[in-house]
Amino acid sequence: MSPAIARGGQIPLDLRLRDSSRFVGYHPGGNALARDAVEALSAGGEGGERQILLHGQPGVGKTHLLQAACHRGHERGDPVAYLPLGALTGAVPDAVLDGLERAPLVALDDLDAVLGQPAWEEALFGLLNRLRDAHCRVLLAALHAPEGLPARLPDLASRLAWGPVFRLQPPDEAALKSILAQRAAWRGLELPDVVAEYLLRHYRRDLGALLELLDRLDLAALAEQRRLTVPFVREQLARAGPGRGTDSEGAD
Repeated sequence: MSPAIARGGQIPLDLRLRDSSRFVGYHPGGNALARDAVEALSAGGEGGERQILLHGQPGVGKTHLLQAACHRGHERGDPVAYLPLGALTGAVPDAVLDGLERAPLVALDDLDAVLGQPAWEEALFGLLNRLRDAHCRVLLAALHAPEGLPARLPDLASRLAWGPVFRLQPPDEAALKSILAQRAAWRGLELPDVVAEYLLRHYRRDLGALLELLDRLDLAALAEQRRLTVPFVREQLARAGPGRGTDSEGAD
């Protein structure tokens, strides 16, 4: 797996990019413009956008695009930084963000998790200024557009809107089935169309949750030496117990 943070060949935090999060594996649906903009930003070069913010509900592909851009930069040998801020809320902000301006590409995910905390807001404000001065490329992801984020520092709110802002739309049923089939193929699984349809009828239509479920089904099928069939999937969903249905939240 590619390093999520690389500065001078070192990886100070144990964070990793998902191998599956590549531009080639992203099904844009109604998000083609956003995908193209992020891919263009990741290519670097003179001109073009230097900062993009993606927003939308969990499961619409924000993390996928941020990590795909970091993969692209890492493949060129560039230092890249991907930070899922939701996993770092207990860290000292300055310690986490210090020196990121040395990476040509910086991706900050889950902004909502730290906004409203004075120490984090001050640290992010300083980082965005340093990144702009260093001509870095910046990708940001949050649940809401800048004007809807809980930033208490007005100057930080204005800096979050320095570049284009894209609201990502959730994938439709056809896209979900295509994504599930692709993930299954990557794992060496056969996912019959009838099984994919069953999953979409009986499980929440959140892409992140569906992919996590498919991974669990793969492990269970391997352990029990069974194929993915509707009866097998029905058994696994029953074993998962309450709280796994369409009302639960999923991951991005």
